[in-house]
Amino acid sequence: MPAGADGAVEQRWKTNEKGEFVRPESPWRNWVKVGSEKFPPEAGRYHLYMSYACGWANGCYAAMRLKGLEGVIGTSIVHPTWQKTDPETDDHSGWAFTDPDDPPVTNQKGHGSFGHEGVVPDTVNNAKFVRDLYKLASGDDAVKGPYTVPVLWCKKTKTIVSNESMDILKMLNSEFNEFAKNADVDLFPNDLADVGDKINSWVYPNINNGAYRCGLASTQEAYDIANDQLYEHLDKAEALLSEQRYLCGSRMTWLDIRLYMTLVRFDPVYVVYFKCSRKRISDYPNLFNYLKDMYQIPEIKAVTNFYHIKTHYFTSHPHLNVFAIVPKCSDLDVDLNLPHDRDRFGPGFSDTAPVAN
Repeated sequence: MPAGADGAVEQRWKTNEKGEFVRPESPWRNWVKVGSEKFPPEAGRYHLYMSYACGWANGCYAAMRLKGLEGVIGTSIVHPTWQKTDPETDDHSGWAFTDPDDPPVTNQKGHGSFGHEGVVPDTVNNAKFVRDLYKLASGDDAVKGPYTVPVLWCKKTKTIVSNESMDILKMLNSEFNEFAKNADVDLFPNDLADVGDKINSWVYPNINNGAYRCGLASTQEAYDIANDQLYEHLDKAEALLSEQRYLCGSRMTWLDIRLYMTLVRFDPVYVVYFKCSRKRISDYPNLFNYLKDMYQIPEIKAVTNFYHIKTHYFTSHPHLNVFAIVPKCSDLDVDLNLPHDRDRFGPGFSDTAPVAN
C-alpha cells in the first residue's frame, strides 16, 4: 500500500527485510493520573475515539464499560470501512466518522454498500477522520502517525493524551475510580502482576499479534514462522484453560479482555482473511467454551459488534479483497450464547463482580 506524504500508511503496514509484519510504536504516551497537573482525572474532560472492529480499541471500550465509566468519558465510534482521508494530497485511507443517517459508503475502489449501524459521530471536534485528530493535536509540528485508534482525547487541552491501548487500559482501570460506578473492578490486580506478565510474554506476540503476523506477512517464510508460532501457543492456551477459568486463574484480568478480542475475531475473520485456517477456535473445546463465557458477560457482549468486525476487515484493504465481498458465516451471536462449561472451575466474573448502584 503506498505511503502518504507523512509516511503514515507505510508505518502502519511495515514489514522488515524478512517479510515479517512489524507493529509500529504508539507515539502519544501521556498519562491521565491522580495528582497530575497536566492530565488529572476529571469527569467529562476526556473522550475515547474507538472502533468496534479494532481489537485493541475495542478492548479499551470493554474496560470502560466494565468499570462503569460511560457517563464519565465520552465515546465516538468510527465507521468500519476505511475511506480516503485526503485524496487531493495522498493515497492514505483510514478511519472515518459518519452519521447513522448517512447514505451507505463503498470501499476505496467503489465496490460494495456499507451502512452506518453502530457509529457515533465526533461531537467534540467535529472531525471527519481520525487523521484530523492527529493533525489537530500536532499543531504546527510534524504530524505523529500512523492514525490509529484508540485515541484518548483531552477536551480541555485539545490534544491526544494517548494512542497506546495498554496505557489506556491501565488508566481506565485505576485513575478514574473516584467517578467509576464499579470502582472495585480491578483488571490489573497487583498480586497477579508477575504471572500476568509471564503469560503476556507469549500470548501477545504469538496470539494477539500473531494473527496479524500471519495475515500481513509478505513472504512465505515469515508467514510459516508466524503460523507455526500462533498454533503452538493456541495449543498452550488451550492446555492452560483446561485447568482454570481465566488466564491468570480464578479472576478475570486485562489479559482475558485482550485474548477475547483476538478469539472473537478468529473464526469469522482471521481463518479466511489472515490465512489462519489450520484450526478454528470452535475446534478447541476449552478455548471455545472460554470464548462463550467471556462473550456472555453483559458489558463485553454489549461492545461486541460482528457487523463492524467483519465489515472492516473485508472492506478496508483493497489489496487483500478488491471487491469488498464479505463472507457469510454462522450466526455468531447464537453460537456464543450457547451454554458453556466454565462453571466447573467455580464462580466467574459476572458471579462475583460488584453491582453498580
